[in-house]
Amino acid sequence: MPSIKTSAVEMVKAIKKGEVSSEEVVKSYIEQIKKKEKDVEAFQFFDEELAIAQAKKLDALHQAGQHGDLHGIPVGVKDIFDTVDMPTEDGTEIHKNNPSLNDCTVVSKLKQAGAVIMGKTVTTELAYYSPGKTKNPHDLSRTPGGSSSGSASAVASHMVPLAVGSQTNGSVIRSASYCGVVGYKPTKGLISRHLVMQISRTLDHVGIFANTIEDAALISEQLIGYDKQDPDTSLNPKPKLLNASKEKPPMEPLLAYIKLPFMDKLDEDACEGFKEVKDELKGKIDEIELPAGFGKIPEWHKIIMESDMASSFSEEYKKSKNKLSNKVVEAIERGMKYTSMEYNNALSQIDVANAYFKQFFHDYDAILTPSANGEATQGLESTGDPIFSTVWTYCGMPSISLPLLQGKNKLPIGIQLVSSLYDDERLFRNASWLTSKIKT
Repeated sequence: MPSIKTSAVEMVKAIKKGEVSSEEVVKSYIEQIKKKEKDVEAFQFFDEELAIAQAKKLDALHQAGQHGDLHGIPVGVKDIFDTVDMPTEDGTEIHKNNPSLNDCTVVSKLKQAGAVIMGKTVTTELAYYSPGKTKNPHDLSRTPGGSSSGSASAVASHMVPLAVGSQTNGSVIRSASYCGVVGYKPTKGLISRHLVMQISRTLDHVGIFANTIEDAALISEQLIGYDKQDPDTSLNPKPKLLNASKEKPPMEPLLAYIKLPFMDKLDEDACEGFKEVKDELKGKIDEIELPAGFGKIPEWHKIIMESDMASSFSEEYKKSKNKLSNKVVEAIERGMKYTSMEYNNALSQIDVANAYFKQFFHDYDAILTPSANGEATQGLESTGDPIFSTVWTYCGMPSISLPLLQGKNKLPIGIQLVSSLYDDERLFRNASWLTSKIKT
């Protein structure tokens, strides 16, 4: 019987060979949920009977010779993804009674691949900055990050091997860093956002959490693909991420350590950790400064995000403003005040930034950068600062957080790798290479 710490890749093989049933796998994770959930509080919705019923159905399909690529594997789904058989509350009491009439594309694809939807994981309010109830499993007095708090915590505490989240600024990468798991935000448009609560069409990305790079590749391959219901998806060839995560790069990659304008926000222990990594990679890493204009990206990102929030949540603001947190209300009200000129300028700069990076990646294989300021911040009132993800989310570039460093309190700190648009395969190849390099 595989343990709950067995990788999803290995667990799928064991289920396929008949060494273990889906029901046995699901029950072992239910036991872990019973042990951990009362402290961590990663789930917004969990129904043991519903999880077991899904597993039994999958075992019957297995007997009939049908087997998906995620067959029998439990997955946590952030509570902004519509699920027909579970409530979707978006982290706000305003949406408590909103029915989901259909599964979103992501959940449909998970079910087609044979995954067991284990439950809905906690999100911050409307996937913005006001925290939910979830705690960091490494230290319950600290934030798990946000807004994909529950997904990151559930994977970190082995209540599920895989989970789905979203990122509009730093919600996947920062949460993964704080919780010590792998977090992957693909190129914008690779994974459909149909029937996922929208904050900003320009900035919203679906992302995933796993405990290994291969597991991240496995689930992502099931989710990537064109969906006519999300106009930002496209008919590009599907990247072979699982193969890429097992391959060695054709030659050792050359990385760029970009000194971003906000490097002074990096904690001292994270600074020291990165110094050691750079020493380890000597000859394979160059320090680069971006053109001065890139310092304005956080401001442009904010204009787009808050303007889009004002549009996306106009009904909630009009009808239930008193039920929204001050943080959300203030963001919506700022969003109402930007001019169309400011908004269009902020949008137009995305193409300018991406033209620069297109040239940049002729010389470099990946960008190495922090995932977050350092260890998870103390207290549960804030989810931390997303600044180290802002540039890459704004540009729509793929990024992955790898749990390779440890801070002064022995808590995880992530290293982020970033690749050029649609070069997610190379990102996974380089992520595996970097992990083997740093761990050996």
